[in-house]
This record gives sequence, structure tokens and C-alpha cells, in this order.
Amino acid sequence: MARAVTTRKKTTTTRRAPARKTAAAPPPEVAPAVAPDAPQTPDAPGIPELRKKELIDRVVAASGMKKRDVKPVVEAMLSVLGDALSKGEALNLQPFGKAKVTRQKPLDNGEVITTRLRRNHARSAPVSTPLAEPAE
Repeated sequence: MARAVTTRKKTTTTRRAPARKTAAAPPPEVAPAVAPDAPQTPDAPGIPELRKKELIDRVVAASGMKKRDVKPVVEAMLSVLGDALSKGEALNLQPFGKAKVTRQKPLDNGEVITTRLRRNHARSAPVSTPLAEPAE
């Protein structure tokens, strides 16, 4: 009797050993840009949101000017920046950074503008007091 000969099909793929997981150091925590008690957006819970009122309050605190003088300037600046982004203009506003419009999508009630923002490393705050007295 003839015996049936079976042949094994050779595979062309090689099995790889699973990659070893090494204990990576956790990424450094970044301090939030606003206070932890700031309102949260419903779309992204846990991410602080800076609103116009808080922006005006911070500008008042940083500049030492009166709120009634700061508010129209901040509102005009936000309007100009919004118009520039709607036109697709790139913004180069240091120390804020350089913003470039990557996509625009018109909607019935407005538009969606996707931007790319490039910032330099955090710079130290300017020194407000001189190191030496004027008489020295």
C-alpha cells in the first residue's frame, strides 16, 4: 500500500518576540496655566479654560492699570486677532508665539479654524528692579 505523503507548508513570516516594556519615567507634570478652580469646558474635562473676564483681570493685575482702561483694549485686541485668523493670516506675536492657520471650515453659524502654535521655551520674567542702586 502506498502511503500518502504530506508536506508541511513553509511559512514565510517569522515570529517576533513581544517587545519588552521598560519602566519609563513618567512625564514631568506641567503646572496648569490657570487656577485649579477655573471653570472647566464640557468638551474637555480637566483642562482649564481662560475666559475673557479672567484675561482682563490678569492684564489689570500685570499692568497695574485700571480695569476700565484695560477692558476696551483687550476686547479690541481679541477682535483684531480673530479677524486676522479668519483671513488666514499667520500671527507672530512674541512672547505668545507664532500661530499659523492650518485649516478653515465654514459653518452656518460661524467657522472652525485650526491653528498651529509654536512657542519658544519659557522665558524668565523681566527684572523690574535694578541689581544696583543708582548711586553705586
